[in-house]
Amino acid sequence: MYKLWATIIKDTKILLRDKVGIALMFVMPVALVVIVTSIQNSTFQLVNKNKLSTLVCNRDTGKLGGQLIETMNKIGMFKLTSVNKAESVQDIKHRLSNKEALLAIEIPADYSQKVNAKSKNVSGKALNSFGLQGDTAQQKITALPISLYYQPIIQDSYRRSIQGALGSALQIVESRQTLRQLYFDINEKQLPAKLEADLLNNQANVKEVPVSIGDATVVPNSTQHNVPAWTIFAMFFIVISLGGSIVREKTSGSFIRLRTLPTNFTVALISKQVTYLAVTFIQALVIFSMGIWLFPLIGLPTLNLPSDYFALFVVTLLSGWCAVSYAMAIGVFCNTQEQANGFGAVSIVILAAIGGLMVPSFAMPDAFKTAGAISPLHWTIEAYYRLFLEGGQLRDVFQNLLPLLIITLVIQAVAFIGLKKKHLV
Repeated sequence: MYKLWATIIKDTKILLRDKVGIALMFVMPVALVVIVTSIQNSTFQLVNKNKLSTLVCNRDTGKLGGQLIETMNKIGMFKLTSVNKAESVQDIKHRLSNKEALLAIEIPADYSQKVNAKSKNVSGKALNSFGLQGDTAQQKITALPISLYYQPIIQDSYRRSIQGALGSALQIVESRQTLRQLYFDINEKQLPAKLEADLLNNQANVKEVPVSIGDATVVPNSTQHNVPAWTIFAMFFIVISLGGSIVREKTSGSFIRLRTLPTNFTVALISKQVTYLAVTFIQALVIFSMGIWLFPLIGLPTLNLPSDYFALFVVTLLSGWCAVSYAMAIGVFCNTQEQANGFGAVSIVILAAIGGLMVPSFAMPDAFKTAGAISPLHWTIEAYYRLFLEGGQLRDVFQNLLPLLIITLVIQAVAFIGLKKKHLV
């Protein structure tokens, strides 16, 4: 035990001398978790707070163009700025190019006319179907030419959300006008405002219920998603420090000298794993503490820890051990620090990408979903999400921890075989 303790102290001193490695293990993940969480939190709250700046050019000669703008305001997704109807399309595009707004909507001069014509057509058909005398003139009504201009930086998913919101606003205006026309055709008087409000606002609300394993309901937010993900990323980035340390000891002959000492070489391997496993726990402690105490101070959602602390400890322990094992294997098979640092960093980014840390697994192509099963980061993030997002217990993460343990043992065996082949043990 004394030999192991002395070796741990030696490895700790070596670690503390590696200022760059410490920065990569702590400063970079801390910066990443703050920046990425802030950006994603802004995305989550796009509808409520960060409205899309939108230019509106209302060329409509009737009243319905104004009603459409009013409806869009009520949706709450757009920050509308009126544009003089005398401006040309090129002027509007030029203003978008100058970053005055992300979107521009042009309402044509005949918007009200076409909506009214379509409403009369629909009302006539409805009356005929009721057995009443309606307008039998079959008039072909073309689609309403509302033009939406957007900056190319807006992603596909946002554009679809924008189209959906704009489509809803158009549908509300059109349905209201059709309802008014139908009421007028039947009663030969205007639809009362109160009755119109009752008819149009009588829709069922959507009740959102996040699915949880336990009794407690966990409301997901950007912090709950990002803090576990970037904690794992930080753990596996110890490959820069540990992998480089093993390469230095190989090239300097330290491994050979250790074999001449009256101790088992296994002690040195266990020492490195214990030392860097402690580092992974410190990383998790630092990032989780930031989520609990720092994030609320900078306007981000607070991190809510799982109710099962022991399960959180076990998942963190296995995640850290897997990260240490991977870093050791990289150090054993690489011949220079440049190889260890380059291959280690790139491979972690790739494993994180296919593992679901950067893009959710459900959004990946089937081929990448299958490939994700070989990434230890996939099983780790699934276990963390089960605890943080679904309120799971230790028994609920066994199906994730078992593959993670198997991968870790395989990596350990590969590292040992590498040491044997290089005659280092």
